[in-house]
Amino acid sequence: MDAPSPGEPGARAAQAPGEPAESGSASRPRVWRGWGPVELVVFLANFSLALQRPLTTQYLWHRLGAEVGYNGTSRGGGCNHTEDPKQQEVETLTSHWSLYIDLSGFFVGLFSATLLGPWSDRVGRRPLLVLASSGLLLQVIVSILVVNLELHVGYLALGRLLSALLGDYNALLGTSFASVADVSTASSRTLRMAMLEACLGISGMLASIAGGHWIKAQGYINPFWLALAILITTTLYAAFVFRESVPQPQKASLFTLQHYRLVYRLFAAPAPGKSRKNLALYLLALFLVLTIHFGTWDIAVVYELSWPLCWGSDLIGYGSAAQHLSYLVGLVQLWVFQLCLKDSWVAEISLAFNIVGMVVFSVARTTALMFTGYGILSFSLVVTPVIRAKLSKLVNKTEQGALFSCIACVSGIAMLSATGIFNSLYPATLNFMKGFPFLLGAFVLLIPAIVIGVLEISDPRSEYQETLY
Repeated sequence: MDAPSPGEPGARAAQAPGEPAESGSASRPRVWRGWGPVELVVFLANFSLALQRPLTTQYLWHRLGAEVGYNGTSRGGGCNHTEDPKQQEVETLTSHWSLYIDLSGFFVGLFSATLLGPWSDRVGRRPLLVLASSGLLLQVIVSILVVNLELHVGYLALGRLLSALLGDYNALLGTSFASVADVSTASSRTLRMAMLEACLGISGMLASIAGGHWIKAQGYINPFWLALAILITTTLYAAFVFRESVPQPQKASLFTLQHYRLVYRLFAAPAPGKSRKNLALYLLALFLVLTIHFGTWDIAVVYELSWPLCWGSDLIGYGSAAQHLSYLVGLVQLWVFQLCLKDSWVAEISLAFNIVGMVVFSVARTTALMFTGYGILSFSLVVTPVIRAKLSKLVNKTEQGALFSCIACVSGIAMLSATGIFNSLYPATLNFMKGFPFLLGAFVLLIPAIVIGVLEISDPRSEYQETLY
């Protein structure tokens, strides 16, 4: 069910002259509802992030390599086709600095996401989208200053911290999913969320291919300028074009413990059909899937830059594009499989592809085998929209912002865990099995597969909101 349009009675925030005022109408300011879909916010923000993520890792690799005197770090790619001790030192430094940068914004991100998500249930989704995109904008400005002025790489952590203060990418993504939940029915929600994730895939593919060739041709600074321009566009679109999905936004204080209580009530307050056990177990499954997803993406670029693959920035761009292809393939996969299978079993198939892809990565020593792994993994990302949709159906419409802020926190914890585990494990296992972290990821993914299967078999009922929405 779509949200009321600006001309419909349900969208009015104030009465016409001469009519009696509604109870509480003084707390509802007039708002510009807009007409643009939230998908474009996600597309633009993720394009910028997908452009920056491998860009930052490669910049760290080449900058730190130059500092230690490693001669296999030319911008055109390649490395010494041998086990060079200095290469291992660069791999270790790059992994550790990636960890430090992510840690710098982690705790602040948890605080801000939990605060801002329930706030958006009252004031609308637009304010949070504007705040989060502004934070990402500040982060890319700091990155430009570091690259342009050759500042210490530690300043990249400052940019991450500024972004986390304003909600970070997890808050932007969580608010976008909450907006989709606001305007979708229970029966269409899984597909709508898969469509939103497909925007991640399309934007990621375009950014990765363009970024890989661009770095090789012109270096690092120009791609960062493009990321800046895109985030400025994202912020303006969220502020003036995005269609507000909360029917009647109200004034609400931002800094209040009430927002944290709303998150607590998701698990403590009884509701028809809502199960604390199901909420907790689906969040556990999502946490494990995202941990492996973020962790393997974190080390993939370093894995590809180093011996024996020795990829250049163009091949890294194609590899990153192949990673993002899984979002688009997942949408088609979900649409086809929903014709004959329940969502949970579609998620199980997705996890099976993910496990096999991780195993292929763990033994990949050639470009052909690495891209074979990417091909298998292109069928692996249906599981995340399925879990998000199932969680969304376990709470009512007035709790969507609180739920997705909780999911944003889980995503943040998963990102921290992934960075800490994989960026520490990867250099520690270089001497006996370089691809061991991927093999560990395949084993861990068996746990969410078991959790989702058990929940579906033990409680196959349709979610209770099917009759309420």
